[in-house]
Amino acid sequence: MNILIIEGVGLIGPHLAELLGNRGHSVEAASPASIGGTAKSGIGSRFACKDVVVDISDTPPIVPPAFADEATLAFFAPLGANLLAAERNAGVGHHLSLSVVGVDRFPDSPNLAARSRQENLLRASGLPHTILRATPLFECVASFVEAGNRGATVHVSPALIQPVASADVAAVLATLVTEPPLYGTREIAGPERQPLDVFAQLYLEARGDDRRVIADVRARYYGTVLDDRSLLPGADPIIGSIRFQDWLGGDASSA
Repeated sequence: MNILIIEGVGLIGPHLAELLGNRGHSVEAASPASIGGTAKSGIGSRFACKDVVVDISDTPPIVPPAFADEATLAFFAPLGANLLAAERNAGVGHHLSLSVVGVDRFPDSPNLAARSRQENLLRASGLPHTILRATPLFECVASFVEAGNRGATVHVSPALIQPVASADVAAVLATLVTEPPLYGTREIAGPERQPLDVFAQLYLEARGDDRRVIADVRARYYGTVLDDRSLLPGADPIIGSIRFQDWLGGDASSA
């Protein structure tokens, strides 16, 4: 199969490309910026002869209080209608999109609202598609920690989460690439469910960091407050095989 991965850098893209290449597929990686330019120009050559497009692009790293609807939506514009139109013109057979669990539960978060809009554009496009929603990645725990840094303490939400390893997400994407489009959504989560502040404390201890984690119900996630339902998957998610403690002893050291 000929596969285009949008956002071929970062946590998941290189791993996914390696998995697909090892299975004999032809893989091309492209950045969101290059795809946006191609789609706007009307050339669409990046989509020619592609069987599957895998969109694992993400929102830009906007840090509160700089959340802005205009900036976030502007980032997604070239990956929205322009991208989908270029795929239709090229006859792409399957658009596989990576999204996040709970994306439709936070209308007050510009970042998550923009990703929800991206999902809706895909559904309305008529393209054969599959959406994989993932819970927060293990690597995201570091972002929660730094966002809540108060010097000697770290303020993190105690909301329940079920984070997943990026390697597990890549493995599931590699499987979905070769399966028929679902015209729907699947979810993936990790094997352990605990409060976010517990994961944060384990992360700090594994790195020899003596900061103390404070469970703070006011701590925010992409500009919104969490509860125990916010980031948990629904019924029958795909469950990853990598446990957080095992990741801490391996990949976390190089993250």
